Amino acid sequence: MKKYDYRITRQTGIHIRLTSKYTNEEHNIPVHAHNPLKIGTLNNILKEVTEYLGIAKDEIIKNLFG
Repeated sequence: MKKYDYRITRQTGIHIRLTSKYTNEEHNIPVHAHNPLKIGTLNNILKEVTEYLGIAKDEIIKNLFG
């Protein structure tokens, strides 16, 4: 997520907040820090990022995971 300027801005127990200012507008994503990350959680994160950036989900997946 660092490619899109997301950083951990808060962590309480298993709850993490990721924040980005990639588009000069702050965007926060709350995440449950499961290890490994559940597929539904990953899908929700990707959905939020696509809405924020206006980039297709497939393109984000390609950029993040190669």
